[in-house]
Amino acid sequence: QVQLVESGGGSVQAGDSLRLSCAASERTFGTYTTGWFRQAPGKEREFVAYINWNDGTYYADSVKGRFAISRDNAKKTVYLEMNTLKPEDTAVYYCAADSGGWGTANPREYDYWGQGTQVTVSS
Repeated sequence: QVQLVESGGGSVQAGDSLRLSCAASERTFGTYTTGWFRQAPGKEREFVAYINWNDGTYYADSVKGRFAISRDNAKKTVYLEMNTLKPEDTAVYYCAADSGGWGTANPREYDYWGQGTQVTVSS
């Protein structure tokens, strides 16, 4: 069982930056694909970005060029650097881990989920 803990959320102004962290309990976390998803009030959970075991990355169009995902395997942590934040980025952000494959934007393919961290962007 992999435990994931997100941190780094907060309330910021439009145009600001935040860095989210996802810390894992599993020592082989570097072999997992880790994804970030978000869910705004009244909306379905949506894909944001993933990084796979080979450091391949993929982003949703809505965040491409503004967000960057990275990992530090020694710290068993994946990061989501969020720049030029917009009010529409406001959501609870979740990290998730998938033990197989090359990466997917489908949340149903992920085996483990964190509890989420709130990001609020005001205009």
